[in-house]
Amino acid sequence: MIPFLLLLVAWGAAGLSCARLCLAGARRPRGAPRESRRPLTLYEAAFLAGGPRRVADLALVSMHLRRRLLLAHTGWATVVDPEGRDEVERTVIRAIGPEGRSPIAPVRAAAAAADAVRAVADRLVAAGLALPRGADMAAAVRGVRGAAVLVAALGAAVPVLAPGGPDSRLLVWFTLPLALTLGCLAIARVEAHPYGSWASPAGRRLLETCAVPGDGATGDTLVRVAVRGVDAVDDPALRAALTGRAYRAG
Repeated sequence: MIPFLLLLVAWGAAGLSCARLCLAGARRPRGAPRESRRPLTLYEAAFLAGGPRRVADLALVSMHLRRRLLLAHTGWATVVDPEGRDEVERTVIRAIGPEGRSPIAPVRAAAAAADAVRAVADRLVAAGLALPRGADMAAAVRGVRGAAVLVAALGAAVPVLAPGGPDSRLLVWFTLPLALTLGCLAIARVEAHPYGSWASPAGRRLLETCAVPGDGATGDTLVRVAVRGVDAVDDPALRAALTGRAYRAG
């Protein structure tokens, strides 16, 4: 009886995880983007490269470099100019609060979850450049991997738990859900890798080939932050402020 229960669990885990992966894949946009001829804005490039958190980081760096915000290496943000140039910057200022000073981490989290950043995401999704919310391929793939490991472990446990030795035909039935999970992983690898990307395949191609406008040294820094993240910042104090790593002067 126990081997049959293990087989039932194996089939359930494999079936549910593969169904979730298929649903995530079905939500991924396909085809050419409708806005491929216009250049990406910095916020759009940041979202495609790193998601909402990257957009928040870009706004923080932009405001710091333009002297509207002071980001200290101790991890605190202080408002210098309370007038934001756009809705994302105004969201950052509101997240800092009326005292004009706040730790950077909660400001980043609030800005990343704000309506202004969701508007950037919705615009990119409508253009076919970004993945819609809920199409979490990375989590779905992790689920299938976990199911494959579980199926293999349950199959290996059958000889131990079956009295008098397992029926060889029963062991064969464990190979079917294992083959299902491994097959889904292989297809996902071909069709949807990299799994954790915020950009659709069309968005990734546009991000690789489309120039993002900058304005001199500050603009070049912002382009690097948008595409590569805060580790691309040259200033060690600013990098420490955004990453939480220890700052060493000189």
